[in-house]
Amino acid sequence: MQTQWQFLLQNLGDWRGSFTRLSFTGELREEIPTIVSLEGLNDNQTIRQIIRRYAANVNTKEDASLQTSDPIDEKVLIYSSLGRGTLFFDDGAFSQGSIQFAPFSDFGAELGLIAGDRRLRLVQLFDRESTLHQLTLIREQRAGSDAAERPPLTLDDLLGEWQGEAVTLYPDWQSPTTYLTHLKLSRSDENQVEQQLTFGEGAGTTLRSTAIVNGSRLQFEQGTLPVQVLLLPDGASATSPVRIQTKQPFFLEVGWLLQPGLRQRMIRRYDQQGAWSSLTLVTERKLV
Repeated sequence: MQTQWQFLLQNLGDWRGSFTRLSFTGELREEIPTIVSLEGLNDNQTIRQIIRRYAANVNTKEDASLQTSDPIDEKVLIYSSLGRGTLFFDDGAFSQGSIQFAPFSDFGAELGLIAGDRRLRLVQLFDRESTLHQLTLIREQRAGSDAAERPPLTLDDLLGEWQGEAVTLYPDWQSPTTYLTHLKLSRSDENQVEQQLTFGEGAGTTLRSTAIVNGSRLQFEQGTLPVQVLLLPDGASATSPVRIQTKQPFFLEVGWLLQPGLRQRMIRRYDQQGAWSSLTLVTERKLV
């Protein structure tokens, strides 16, 4: 049986792209060209990770641009084990972050998807007031690849019915669970959409909700914990509560439209006590 460490090795290589920092409503704050290198040492028993940041005018995907540019910042990490807040799927997709939410403390997580020579990662950070403070969208391609970036995600890309397969991992190492999902998203009027999500074993659990469409932001205001979905570049989406409340379970999610009609979502869930409880990867296809 393959191990979490072996799943990590799917990410080896030089990844060229950018860190795009966004406000909690999706406005661009800063774009930083980057190269993230993951190299296996000692027969891949150790990983050396180097994160290089460049000036805004550097195109890290072009060798000619790099030949005349030095990084403005470089960080080196060396590790031979994974932290308690990290889990990997067998394709190399992963999440790392806080294992416990607590009021008056910084909180956040990274969710990373991988498809061939492309990676898409999302970091969601909450401030000490438990309010969503900043997002960082990281779009990368493996060096030497010509894998193209996807167009920005639109609401029309998501409308329709989606049939999915989900795999859920648990931080306490219990056996993974797999199940089917069904998602339906439809317009109820010009500025409103309705969502119906069914998941789980047997008849499953069905959740229904309604969102107000505000540009590239979908705002689900029902219930005790309002949630937003941001439609982002590269076919990405970011889902999270705007503010975390104590004694309320919540989740953080990244979505990626890999091609029309094919999408992945990763969901990191926290329970009523604020403890990290599971990590789910959904691969879903739009029904014709």
